[in-house]
Amino acid sequence: MRLIRPSPFMRLLFPEAIFRIEEAEKELYLTFDDGPDPESTPGILDILEEHDAGASFFCLGEAAERYPELVSRIKSNGNVVGNHGYRHLNGWITNTSVYIRNINRAAGFTSANLLRPPYGRMRPSQYRELIKNYRIVFWDLMPYDFDSSMSAETILKLLRKKIRPGSIIVLHDSKTSSVLSFLGEFIRYAGGEGYTFRILTG
Repeated sequence: MRLIRPSPFMRLLFPEAIFRIEEAEKELYLTFDDGPDPESTPGILDILEEHDAGASFFCLGEAAERYPELVSRIKSNGNVVGNHGYRHLNGWITNTSVYIRNINRAAGFTSANLLRPPYGRMRPSQYRELIKNYRIVFWDLMPYDFDSSMSAETILKLLRKKIRPGSIIVLHDSKTSSVLSFLGEFIRYAGGEGYTFRILTG
């Protein structure tokens, strides 16, 4: 079963985390996880620039360390880089101290302020420590662009139906994502509906 929106239980478990910008009017927040990637990042940035839209890129520390020129390009276009851990660890099955070290190791290559937990999975003990130093961001809308069984047409229909003011949309900056096949069309659609795109910051 696909959860397009997070379970309400998550909002209770992580009360200070950000899921949606509640006070926003017709504004959307694009976010991209798992990059930077030389096969996907340049194309995403080209589309964003073409449509004068910005985004937050939650980068893996090991990828950011490997491709610093892509991190620089993300930032030079006015986008924001966030922390997605050095490696993509599942907090549910990772020791708390190991998990926190993984996040902090990534901070020097990504962000020491803005964090998205890999898989959106973290234990309350990890949350309690990390919320002291990071703005923790989950999402309001997950269209499953990483799922090869989801066509670009299906994803577009889902996005058109489910976006709402203040939605934080999680997409993926990776070669396995279909994002390049629908991103431009989605941005045009949302703009036509009166939405503007804003950038999450730390």
